[in-house]
Amino acid sequence: MSTPRMSVQLYSVRHALEADEDAALGRLAALGLSKVEAFGFVHRAGELADALARHGLSAPTGHAGFLSPERATADGAPAPTLDETFRAARRLGVEILFDPFVPAARWADETEIARTAGLLNEAAKRAADHGLRVGYHNHSQEFVHTVAGVNAFDRFADLLAPEVALEIDLFWASAGGYDVVSLLNRLGSRVRALHVKDGPVIDDPFTSGAPFDAADTRQVPAGRGEIPLDASLAAAPDAEYAVIEFDHYDGDIFEGIAAGVAYLNGKGIA
Repeated sequence: MSTPRMSVQLYSVRHALEADEDAALGRLAALGLSKVEAFGFVHRAGELADALARHGLSAPTGHAGFLSPERATADGAPAPTLDETFRAARRLGVEILFDPFVPAARWADETEIARTAGLLNEAAKRAADHGLRVGYHNHSQEFVHTVAGVNAFDRFADLLAPEVALEIDLFWASAGGYDVVSLLNRLGSRVRALHVKDGPVIDDPFTSGAPFDAADTRQVPAGRGEIPLDASLAAAPDAEYAVIEFDHYDGDIFEGIAAGVAYLNGKGIA
């Protein structure tokens, strides 16, 4: 069993980054973190790489949407191409790039699940030309449907090429009604990263059609909620990264992250 390396998803501190990026990154480094998981970086990879370097941080993993070719950017401009996305990831130093969200409707249809898997397999071939690995990061909508008698996420995983990585968000997989420890045991070495996130086991909000409010997740520092984090870490011996993340935190987010750092340190993860 290998020991994963600790990281933090920068989305957790997005408001602090908007207010003062250097100060926020400095506070993360002061907590003993040396690795982060980047998001929203494709248009500013060089700038972010320089900012991380100033604080002794690196981004071996990142999130970018590349499995929805029909999407556009927030301002209506065309989405970056695969090659543009992959070049940006490599400029930042990313080793594994995860698509973090495929909409709920695409997980209710077997044809769409197969299409998503095909897009990811093709992206893996293209990414290899850039010296990059790619994979998928789940929320909860992937687990609430059954297609041809098989859970939608299991069907998806079965269709993936061996080189495709998976990043399992333990909080969101639990929200999908899944036994995450059994899931991890079944996926085995495909799991290259975990989102170590805790709180109550909530119902999937993404297929309800109601507006999603991140505050409703009621997330708490790692080890203080209902998600079986200890057993999950043990069930993912091939995970390379244990990534702390909060979608929302009632309190000082840096204190919440510090508690996560202490939890992982207690498991021998640094």
